[in-house]
Amino acid sequence: MDACDEPDCSATLKELDVFLDDELSPEARTTISHHLDACPDCLSAFDFHAELKQVIHQKCLNDEMPADLLSRIEKCFNTDFDGDGKIG
Repeated sequence: MDACDEPDCSATLKELDVFLDDELSPEARTTISHHLDACPDCLSAFDFHAELKQVIHQKCLNDEMPADLLSRIEKCFNTDFDGDGKIG
């Protein structure tokens, strides 16, 4: 049986991105860390996600954000992300 057929594997794989972004509770983070220590298949998936995230970050460092991108995002979410008191 493949190790990632276990329920803990499914839950772990669903949480990998938020785990990498350090957005989980300390308890959830500990649970996933323990699972990754014991499951080579999930650890491999984690390594892939971590490397992909790093590559995307590196590629985006050299690209300037289009001038109107933040304005368009604010309009989509109807939220003032840059704190300038206006949306868009």
